[in-house]
Amino acid sequence: MAQRTSDSIVISLEAAAALIPDNATVSVSSSSGLGCPDAMLRAIGERFRSTGGPRGLTTIHPIAAGDMYGIDGIDHIAEAGLLKRVIAGSYPSGPSSMPSPKIWQMIHENRVEAYNIPSGILFQWHADIATRRPGVLTKVGMHTFLDPRQTGGRMNDVTTEEIVTLTDFDGEEWLYLKSIPIDVAIVRGTTADTRGNIAMEHEGAFLGALEQAIAARTSGGIVIAQVKRVVEADSLPAHQVKIPGVMVDAVVVDPDQLQTTQTRYSPAISGEIREPLDGVEAVEFGPEKIIARRAAMELRRGEAVNLGFGVSALVPRVLLEEGLHGEVTWVIEQGAVGGLPLLGFQFGCAANAEAIMPSPQQFNYFQGGGFDRTMLSFMQVGPDGSVNVSRLAARPHVTAGVGGFVDITANARQIVFSGFLTAGGLELSTEGGRLTIVKEGRNQKFVPELEHYTFAGRNAAEKGQQVTFVTERCVIRLLEGRLVVTEIADGIDLERDVLGQVAIPLAVADDLSLMDSRIFRPEPMGLQLREGNA
Repeated sequence: MAQRTSDSIVISLEAAAALIPDNATVSVSSSSGLGCPDAMLRAIGERFRSTGGPRGLTTIHPIAAGDMYGIDGIDHIAEAGLLKRVIAGSYPSGPSSMPSPKIWQMIHENRVEAYNIPSGILFQWHADIATRRPGVLTKVGMHTFLDPRQTGGRMNDVTTEEIVTLTDFDGEEWLYLKSIPIDVAIVRGTTADTRGNIAMEHEGAFLGALEQAIAARTSGGIVIAQVKRVVEADSLPAHQVKIPGVMVDAVVVDPDQLQTTQTRYSPAISGEIREPLDGVEAVEFGPEKIIARRAAMELRRGEAVNLGFGVSALVPRVLLEEGLHGEVTWVIEQGAVGGLPLLGFQFGCAANAEAIMPSPQQFNYFQGGGFDRTMLSFMQVGPDGSVNVSRLAARPHVTAGVGGFVDITANARQIVFSGFLTAGGLELSTEGGRLTIVKEGRNQKFVPELEHYTFAGRNAAEKGQQVTFVTERCVIRLLEGRLVVTEIADGIDLERDVLGQVAIPLAVADDLSLMDSRIFRPEPMGLQLREGNA
């Protein structure tokens, strides 16, 4: 453990990397390109390549550490011998046109043990480790890939240990993730004082850094904090300190650390100012905007709405363009509440947020179903409304894993899944406000058997969840355990373009209607949100 004195707690990156022993369990606070202690991870990788140590690490990442380009995050330590096992809520992902991140190559080639565990459960795991409870007992993920009757979260053949088990408690089945000690926590902040107190005033999210630090401390491990500046002892206002110095063993400084992968620093992201939104570019008219517009029509004024990556992330821009910004409150797993959720490498942040919650508390809110609606994506849909969003064997590195998807959908009251009906080469025309399929997609997405079960349709039926699938050409609802086509676009032939492009039976509503023609025209729709459950 590093000596906690004013002249020694701030150490070099090389010295901090040398604190990590072989076979350690290392918890890393990050979220893709947001809040990543990148310089520290790079230092660990450089130490290994120059000295051969540390070896045999198990790393835990509640949310992905790194971006699709492999230029930061976990790819710095993606080395055979250095990594023995990775447990992550999500992983860096990228388009199929780019080389896969190194960590995906290791997973695919069976050179590292790898697990995909929902982010919220991993945050709760740290809380249980911190308080020396036996582990997480949960129903979140039941009947999905997390269930040991499926894969138990294991991602490749070399991963054999069942860390998620099925257990009976009080006469009911539960999933159980046993606690393990944390040897090292690597966290990130903005400012440290020379006593190790950590503030996060320029961070776009607090994530779960405090919980990870406590878990390491109570496990007898160490905490290493990366910051971009150091100030005099006791000069930080107490209410700004997010990790107290009594929990921190070493501070490393990276004056060039980015706020996000594509942002050096924006005070609107960290909630320090509110910036005008009139300069935000409207979403370019095209197929994705068509889907986002129809998804937006599901919203009701005053709702608290979770938002996922993909097409759904465009919905806030649709509301902004329509003059409806602020009529719903967006809640994001990284912690932002309200404001305008951002896109690309800034996803997970919001400009002008009303509040920024720590991710573990945000996930408590999600898992308990305290919000009104979630808007997410889909890659595959099964006959009972089950969804795969986490794994495609043919293109594993283009999927990020589950992230918070399972936590969010577990008890969400209303779920809107958005995506294209088919994939791979799909071409559309919207001339005159009518939709025409110029070239059909090669790959069907409504299929008899999913490659990965990320959302279990049977759970939706049991819990009475309202589930809607919005595509570019039709709307499909899960009603009484059946997928029912309720709307189609003008210009679309039901038999040829919908029923003939899925590999499973779909029912058709008796009152089948046309999708609103306004969504297929480039000008603003004049959208108005309805009240409540109307």
